[in-house]
Amino acid sequence: MTFAQDVRAGLTASPKTLPSKYFYDELGSALFEAICLLPEYYLTRAEDEILRRHAGEIVKSVGGPFEIVELGSGSALKTRHIIAATLADQPSLTYRPIDISTSALEASAEALSREFTSVRVDGIAADYFEGLKRISRHGGARRLALFLGSNVGNFEPHVAVEVLRALRRVLAPGDALLLGADLRKDPAVLEAAYDDPLGLTAAFNLNLLARIDRELGGEFDLDLFDHLARYDEPHGRMEMHLVSRCAQTVRVSALELEVKFAEGEAIHTESSYKYDEPTLRSLGSGGGFELVQTWTDTGKRFSSNLFRAV
Repeated sequence: MTFAQDVRAGLTASPKTLPSKYFYDELGSALFEAICLLPEYYLTRAEDEILRRHAGEIVKSVGGPFEIVELGSGSALKTRHIIAATLADQPSLTYRPIDISTSALEASAEALSREFTSVRVDGIAADYFEGLKRISRHGGARRLALFLGSNVGNFEPHVAVEVLRALRRVLAPGDALLLGADLRKDPAVLEAAYDDPLGLTAAFNLNLLARIDRELGGEFDLDLFDHLARYDEPHGRMEMHLVSRCAQTVRVSALELEVKFAEGEAIHTESSYKYDEPTLRSLGSGGGFELVQTWTDTGKRFSSNLFRAV
């Protein structure tokens, strides 16, 4: 579905929702890069620590030579640790990043080509399902798939399994998947990471409404919506919402749509599921993988998990 179709479907649903994949336009991607620098947002630093310390071990556990496919590559900053470790074991590398942000793909491809002259970047601007459809499973090269960050947690559990199944279809038995997953922990730590005092996460969330204004002729007044982040303990997930401060009607001219909001009514914009070992094993098994090894940061906040395709 297109952005316009998803916006129409989400704003006419009950409860209202918008897909988190649309956070990452050019401005949203820049805001997220800034969020990653915040002291409260531990996820990026924790995963970077794991990959800096263990990239060589991870690559040797996979066994080469191989090419790399990455879902949600973004700026590919953390990926550089894996690429460098791979090139220590093989003379060249094909890297196939899939990301919904064309600008992020272009910027990362240019930066990687400058830093690693023996890397061929073949990027695909699409969502995960469409991008994977464009990757042939034919050819002799083994593959290491990367699904870093906490991206898998943004999907409902049954959809996360479908993503892994789609990925499994472009892998051969014995190919590998390195999956980043945020771990369950104190809700106060989680809520601080998703509602920082500088308000960058709020701006990131509100930019979704601003994007509707920019691209679809929406008339959202951002001052009339609040960012809300909360932990749902029973489901083991962080949630982000945009909450209407008052009863209002918002027009989206490109859709010829008027959206009514009650005071306090929310748009659900993101869920971020947190994992433990049993839920990770179950996720992998449902997608056609077996868990081989897990690495964590020193604070045991985040995990990098190596799976084998079965």
